Amino acid sequence: MRLRFRVRGWLKKHEYEELTEFSRYLGREGDTALFELDEERMKASRYSLRDVYLKLSSLEGVNEEDLKEIWKAYVTTYRAELYLEGDKLKVYSEQRLGDLVDLQRLGMRYQREEGVFAAPPYRYHDIFKALSSAGLYIEDRVKLLGARLQREIKFTGTLRSYQQEALEAWKKNDYKGVIALPTGAGKTVIAVAATALLNVPTLVIVYTRDHVRQWTEAFAKFSDAAGLVGKYYGDEKTMGPITISTYQSARMMLNKFSSRFSFVIFDEAHHLPAEKFRTLAFYLAAPYRMALSATPEREDGKHVEIFPLVGGVVYYKSPQELAEQGFLAPYAVKRVRVELSPEEMKRYGELRDKFRTLTEGRTFQEVVEMAKRGDKASIEALKLLAEMRSIVQYSESKLKAAEEIIGKELERGNKVIVFTQLREQAEEVARRTGALLLHGEMSEKERESVLRLFKSQPSGALVVTTVGDEGLDIPDANVGVLLSGTGSRRQFIQRLGRLLRPKEGKSAVLYEVIARGTSEEYQSRKRRSL
Repeated sequence: MRLRFRVRGWLKKHEYEELTEFSRYLGREGDTALFELDEERMKASRYSLRDVYLKLSSLEGVNEEDLKEIWKAYVTTYRAELYLEGDKLKVYSEQRLGDLVDLQRLGMRYQREEGVFAAPPYRYHDIFKALSSAGLYIEDRVKLLGARLQREIKFTGTLRSYQQEALEAWKKNDYKGVIALPTGAGKTVIAVAATALLNVPTLVIVYTRDHVRQWTEAFAKFSDAAGLVGKYYGDEKTMGPITISTYQSARMMLNKFSSRFSFVIFDEAHHLPAEKFRTLAFYLAAPYRMALSATPEREDGKHVEIFPLVGGVVYYKSPQELAEQGFLAPYAVKRVRVELSPEEMKRYGELRDKFRTLTEGRTFQEVVEMAKRGDKASIEALKLLAEMRSIVQYSESKLKAAEEIIGKELERGNKVIVFTQLREQAEEVARRTGALLLHGEMSEKERESVLRLFKSQPSGALVVTTVGDEGLDIPDANVGVLLSGTGSRRQFIQRLGRLLRPKEGKSAVLYEVIARGTSEEYQSRKRRSL
């Protein structure tokens, strides 16, 4: 490399010393000093050609033509090209990248037949920063870091103190991270504020169609983004600078979405580690990421694998913390223990003994995995478990307890949501009490009709299956009855959160109806570990 530059006029001592850190002084031609770049000195002083160019650009008297030649050499020789091809981010450079960056840490693997490096698209931002820091000129054909919305949008809402804390924690983490707040705490509002802060093409990925509607309403209520929001799911496929899509639709459109959006928001992000959705975290190239969830953990532990891809957990508050601070309605959890009949208890005990013999101390997850592989004992054990659960869920004592609680709370003029796992149980409770019913096999139009009716009632009861665990927005509901559920802490917080949306004078109560001497007692202890 023989690159020379000229500086007209007399140099100060410190200027001369700085220039000779990366070049050799050759002498003077009249009133001009002549220097030549020295690779050994550049290496010793950790100067790249870009650093040299920036330094000389800040100095008066440097010949403009010499500067152009140095820049040309920089972009020609120290160039790296980034582009997306299929489900890979490709990196091409004539430089030995292994000498400049940690290839393994960045997930870059050399593709000998193409002469390029390949990496998962989610590494785009990290690779761009690493190569740029190493002094390379980046020809970025992905173009997501410089993208902007066609007009600047503004956040028109007001953030509570903890919401502002969450947003700041996310910003400090390089605009990435998981925000874990209970249902009703306003996670959506934080995300709308983040969208206005970045003002870049944004993709919001939600779990249900009801969530699409709720997010559309949130952008209209808390920003001036009207006209920029598109909805891409089911039969509605309108792409906008801000697009709201379901997990299922986003997965189908992955190649198109990957190169379009700079900011991705994963709502109900505990779904992200699922096998069919995890590709979204890997193959979207969006450099800015936010994940929202009531609880970030999953019982299968898969959150450990995926959440680092969106920046890790940056902020968390429990329902109890926010209720104590007055941001959520104060609440109480009451456990109502019921007894199975002697016949039910006898049959339950027989099945439990057989189950323990067949499983030989293995965990439930281990039994499920063995059953998937065709193990007969494990398959039989799962059948026994299903019958045990059926005995508990359809016991007369549980159904009668639900009737009594609902009747008492309706007399007080309260609004009650009954949570169950099973459609048949939900239908029976609704039949006995006259409550409204909501389950997953109802059409979207039917569910919307039921919710409108329940919301319009000053007092009433609604029985929901797991379809009500997410996306159920009924601010004045203040009583919950947990008639059947799992040991999932996440599910428990979601269901509790349906009751905690703040309202003046409101307090909430969640009843857990538990069959004594059954697995429900263990499940209750597990899910209450808040």
